[in-house]
Amino acid sequence: MRKLLVAVTSVLAITVSAGTAAGAPLPCPEIFATNNTAIITDPDDPRLRDRLARFDREVRGIVLANGGLTARSTLLDGVFWSSDLQQTTFERSRKFDVTLDENSLRHTASTISKQFSQESVLTFRFLPANSQEVDAVQVEIEGITAKQVREGLLKDAVAREKLGGGSVTLQNKAILIAGVNDLPTVRAFVTNIGGNMSKAKVRKGAWEFVSAVDVTAETPLWINQNAA
Repeated sequence: MRKLLVAVTSVLAITVSAGTAAGAPLPCPEIFATNNTAIITDPDDPRLRDRLARFDREVRGIVLANGGLTARSTLLDGVFWSSDLQQTTFERSRKFDVTLDENSLRHTASTISKQFSQESVLTFRFLPANSQEVDAVQVEIEGITAKQVREGLLKDAVAREKLGGGSVTLQNKAILIAGVNDLPTVRAFVTNIGGNMSKAKVRKGAWEFVSAVDVTAETPLWINQNAA
C-alpha cells in the first residue's frame, strides 16, 4: 500500500481570483481516489488506459451509502513522486464531486481507503477565501499534460518533495492542490513546465488525507457484486 497523493500542487500570488466570492454558492466537496496499488513507470503501460468504470460505480455506491450523491466523476491521469522509492509513478484515478458534509466526507474517504487498500485518500472542501479553515489551494490550468508534470518533477527536487505530484484530465487540464504556504514553489514549478499562470483558475479550501483507520466496525462497505 502506498499513500495516495492525488493532485498535489498549488499556485499563486498572481492576479487570479483565489477563493469564492461572498454569497456565491460553493462547489461540491471533492474526493480524489484510485484503486491502483502498483508502481507504473512506463507511460505506455496498458493499465493507464483503464477508464476505471467499475471503480466509478463502486465509489458512487459508497458515497450513496454515506448519505450523499455523486454530482460528477472525472477520469484523471496522475503522476506522483514516492520519497520512499525515490521515483515517479503513473496511475489512473478519479475525482468525485459529492454532496456530503464534512464528517460524511471524511467517513466516505476512509471507507474508500480501506476498501481499495490505499494508505490515504485526498479530499478537498471549497471555502470562502476569508474562511479561517482555509489551508490549501486548488488550481486548474489548461494546456498541461501528464508528461509535462512527470518531467518537471524529475528535474525539480524541491517540487518533488513539496508537491508530490499532480493530476491531469484527458483534456489536458491540470488539477493541482497544495498547502497555501507552498505557493512560491508551485508557481515556479508550473511556470517551468510551460503552464500559463495568467489563465489559472484558483480557489481556496481545506484538504485532508484520510486513512482507513477512521473506519469503524459499523461502516457499510458497499460493493457492487454485479459489476463486470
